[in-house]
Amino acid sequence: MKTMMKGSILALGLSALATTTALAQEATFVMTARLVGAPTYNPIKATKLNTATTLIYDRLVVQDADQSFHGQLATSWESSPDGMLWTFKLKPGVKFHNGEPFNAKTIEWWVPQFKGTENAFTVAAIDKVEVVDDLTVRFHMKQPDPNLLFNLASSFMSVPEPKSYEALGDKFGVTEAIGTGPYKLQQFTVGQQTVLVRNDDYKSASDLSKNQGPAKFKKLTFREIGEESTAYLELKTGGADLLVNVPTDFLPRIQADKAVKLVTIPGNEVVYMPINTSVEPFTDIKVREATAFAINQKEILASLYGGNGAVADTFLISSLKESQVDPKYKISYDPERSKKVLDAAGWKPGQDGIRVKDGKRLEVKLWAQNGTEFKRLAEIVQAQLKAVGVQADISIVDAGSINAQYRKKTEHQLAVRSYQWTNADIVDWFFAAKRAGYPNVSMFNDPEAEKLNDIAMNKSKTWDERVVNFTKYHEYVLSQYPFAPIYQPVQSVAYGKRVVVPETIRGTGFYGPTMLDIAPAN
Repeated sequence: MKTMMKGSILALGLSALATTTALAQEATFVMTARLVGAPTYNPIKATKLNTATTLIYDRLVVQDADQSFHGQLATSWESSPDGMLWTFKLKPGVKFHNGEPFNAKTIEWWVPQFKGTENAFTVAAIDKVEVVDDLTVRFHMKQPDPNLLFNLASSFMSVPEPKSYEALGDKFGVTEAIGTGPYKLQQFTVGQQTVLVRNDDYKSASDLSKNQGPAKFKKLTFREIGEESTAYLELKTGGADLLVNVPTDFLPRIQADKAVKLVTIPGNEVVYMPINTSVEPFTDIKVREATAFAINQKEILASLYGGNGAVADTFLISSLKESQVDPKYKISYDPERSKKVLDAAGWKPGQDGIRVKDGKRLEVKLWAQNGTEFKRLAEIVQAQLKAVGVQADISIVDAGSINAQYRKKTEHQLAVRSYQWTNADIVDWFFAAKRAGYPNVSMFNDPEAEKLNDIAMNKSKTWDERVVNFTKYHEYVLSQYPFAPIYQPVQSVAYGKRVVVPETIRGTGFYGPTMLDIAPAN
């Protein structure tokens, strides 16, 4: 009897140990509102990607927080003095998840695939790709592109496997996504979750990762939870191990929770309110100006975000040189200016405080994607607009379908949105006329802006010249009020006791290089 009891206890102990070991090999990460709704893991054709993308694929180069570039699939590179020739040496022995080799011919195939896509601008300056040898590739340029390395470091320039890409067509990135990254795609349900399994043969890490071999976890599940309170509850109760992007308005609660650890790094994001310039009443620049100056950025920073982060007064993160515009172009709260401009435009206060012109009330639609933060932000913006006489009616739209709704072009008038990017070319992305609908949610189409855009994007020969040209372009866009800047968040990652996260996060955000260094706690 005693012998049997001892054996049972031992068996139970071994079973518990096996369960604990299995759990230690798996982790669940949650992506909150800003990252939910990516419809595909096809980097070439996507307009929205998420954190998991940088685990499925590698890029030629990656970028660190100090803006320096580091090789990933490339080991080295050099540019000719005139910027018309770029030569890349490639990492030997790299294979895709399906066993196909990565080499110079991969790059020769890859670059032309961008033609006709939303991301074609990333390779627009490349005239042709020359295969020098199996591990050397050369870009012959149409004109110098001082932004080439930044483009190559973008997750949209992740390198997919050619044969599967062509065989699967539009299903690539949905049913299968084959790259050279540290994880393989096992399952993807749009808007719900992504399941990745470890690539045990991985050896393409950049020097941003301490771990140069396979990832520490055998399996990662990325869940998409738009409601921040639900996401936090999952972390709190052990249903999730890590929140990839903690909403800033949740930071005070998480900071007070001793069971949760937090890592915060400088932000690369701007929250803003696009204004649809193609529909009434916002075809009138005066109404756009008044609307932009009605937004109280400081109040939003204090009341919604607890003072974490910073206000935004341009379209770019403040660490970029191109954000340092002439102060007269900056947009910050000025209700008296807002009211005077509306008066001058013929919009007079009605009996209920909402302005009226020619018998029509100044009533507009304000969109926000689902998620606690965006809902609360929309409500604050609604109240601020009402204070100057604008009635904004809020509509909450599902994150997975909102971009398709924007593409209808006339359904929305205002929206609250955010983007994450660390380069001034985001101004082109969201305000170029050729992208009207989405990502140009503002439907901005202005001849002078298009001229300045072309100079900034295509005529800059050096980085310094590019900064000057983009600053001018940025200033002009600001002067036309196709949006209102709101807020610059910090980047925060919260995690529980089952995972260990490096104290220093390398890169411009929380993505592949740092995730290679995340390990089980035991």
